[in-house]
Amino acid sequence: MNLRHLRYFVAVAEELHFARAAERLHIEQSPLSRAIKDLEYDLGVQLLERSTRSTRLTWPGEVFLDSARRVLVAVEQAKASAKAAASGYRGTLRIALSEGIAQPRLATLLTQCREEEPDVEIRLFQVPRADQIKGLRSELYDAGFGKSTDVGDGIVTQPVWRDPLVLAVPARHPLLGHKRIPLDEALRYPLIICDPELCEGCWQQIEPALRTVDAVPVIAERVASVDLMLTLVAAGYGLGFITTARAAVLRHPDIVSRQLAGRSLMLTTYLLRPDNEPSEQLQRFIQRVSPPETSSHAAPI
Repeated sequence: MNLRHLRYFVAVAEELHFARAAERLHIEQSPLSRAIKDLEYDLGVQLLERSTRSTRLTWPGEVFLDSARRVLVAVEQAKASAKAAASGYRGTLRIALSEGIAQPRLATLLTQCREEEPDVEIRLFQVPRADQIKGLRSELYDAGFGKSTDVGDGIVTQPVWRDPLVLAVPARHPLLGHKRIPLDEALRYPLIICDPELCEGCWQQIEPALRTVDAVPVIAERVASVDLMLTLVAAGYGLGFITTARAAVLRHPDIVSRQLAGRSLMLTTYLLRPDNEPSEQLQRFIQRVSPPETSSHAAPI
């Protein structure tokens, strides 16, 4: 078994079609099939069930796919670290981002890191929350930022940023008659939300606020990203929740951000790291991350 076998297997497992996988790998289908058979022979395990109509993963294949992906990521990280060392960097921090991190916050942090410790490379990885947690446990990543504390054992969470939520409203919407929009008024209109399965932490924080009013929210769309949510808001499909940090960089003529009436609803971002003694580089990185903001007029949701 070698890395080529792993790359071939991952391609087939993701495509579930040998011809498409071969095209993706820029090889012929015949050597791809032989490589998969060789891999299964070496492992003594059937990874794929093939028929004339379909290809699907066996349960051992699903388990092996997860491990194969981690191995390939680790190899790419090793290559990148070697190239970084050759370019003059004395260390690398691998930071995994999930569920959308406020751009101004992250940009300010990265600028500070480059100014204060220019010989340490910061590598960012945008990954689903589940992959972030697995990567932290297996030490593929040194730390991460996310929106949930439901991470299980072996990972430490620390609140670092708290941002007020505002409404993203289509231009010329009736609600813009309010200087501050009451939440119960907002919930009379359809909402565009990030899919709870993809943005679990955000939904865990926002959903309790929606239950504080009598109105039952109407979910018009569940989307995979804030960018898509804003696109649908601009098109008039509904309203969306965004942080003030995101609103500060929003430049869309068809969207107006408007504060909610009453006490501010807050969205908390957490720093996640393995539950062990951090390296000196990671300790300095943690110290640069701003502590949670405190305000007598704001309350977490």
